[in-house]
Amino acid sequence: MTGFIELALSGTARDRGVQQAGAASAEAVRAATLGRVAKARAEGVIDSNALAYVAAQHAFHAAVEPEGMAELEGIAAGFGLDAAELFLHLHLGTLRDLKGGGRIEDGCSAWAVADGPSGPLVVKNRDLSGPQLGVQTVARHVGPDVETGAMICLGSLGSPGAYSSGMNARGFALADTQVPVRHHRVGWLRYFLMTRLLARCATVAEALAMIRAVPHAGGGTLVMADAGGAVAAVELGAAGPQIATASPVWRTNHFVSPALAADTLRPEGDCLAGNSQQRFEHLGATLPGRAWSVACAQALMATHPEDGAPICQHGQDDGSCTIASVVYSCRAPGLLACAGNPCKGIWRSFPLAE
Repeated sequence: MTGFIELALSGTARDRGVQQAGAASAEAVRAATLGRVAKARAEGVIDSNALAYVAAQHAFHAAVEPEGMAELEGIAAGFGLDAAELFLHLHLGTLRDLKGGGRIEDGCSAWAVADGPSGPLVVKNRDLSGPQLGVQTVARHVGPDVETGAMICLGSLGSPGAYSSGMNARGFALADTQVPVRHHRVGWLRYFLMTRLLARCATVAEALAMIRAVPHAGGGTLVMADAGGAVAAVELGAAGPQIATASPVWRTNHFVSPALAADTLRPEGDCLAGNSQQRFEHLGATLPGRAWSVACAQALMATHPEDGAPICQHGQDDGSCTIASVVYSCRAPGLLACAGNPCKGIWRSFPLAE
């Protein structure tokens, strides 16, 4: 299994975007980003309504998220790609929802606990069916817009900052999951939101205040924890976020709050959508009432169907595989990550400090 590409990025947001280009060929990044856009066009996902929505999203983010847009423009300049197409790529899940739902290409199971032998933890399995295997990154970011001092993110070349999960030097960590939904609006896309939360927020309380104060595009969840032991799960509904703060918290690929559960789309025949409930229920039966160490977290993320649920996915049904597993321990900023399936991969430690 292809490992992680390690990046040490510094300077302005645009500088850090440009610096991605020293890590891989433009063709690999093009396949993982613009190749997916071309496929979506061929499938009829990107029509005039989709382009109108993305144009409104572009104007929104240009106004409220200049740093994230600058980073994306730097990525495009570094790899010689079209920045507008990269912005479109980040919205493909949303656009598939607007067409009535499609296959979940970025699944994932994520959870957080307030305390234990290893302190507060944020844990995630990254499940994908797309071409991300050769472009996964562990990137350290330092720059004037990173008000928390520094952040380390698990993501992909061609995409901004915290494209999957991350942690900052203040001990605040977060991870996301995709949820296909019936309703979207013009608002923060979670890929930009996650990066900005890590750059600005030292605690879960600060992150929740920011989340409550802004409109959201809709779709997806966040789980988070901080060094003080606060945790939260956030469902990013277009009508407003739904927040749970009692440890432990966990989410997979559907909404569970009474306010948003009916908003979930469940694409017929989709593997990740089909087993989301099973994964959620297994985490709900397993997480409470235990003191979770890093080692116990690693073992849980290697769970297979015969052990209770396909937390660790091997592509048996539709090619959806766990391509990375990550554990953030909030009291020692950095991450422990495995490239590939956690049941058989090699775990490596990536401290936040160089």
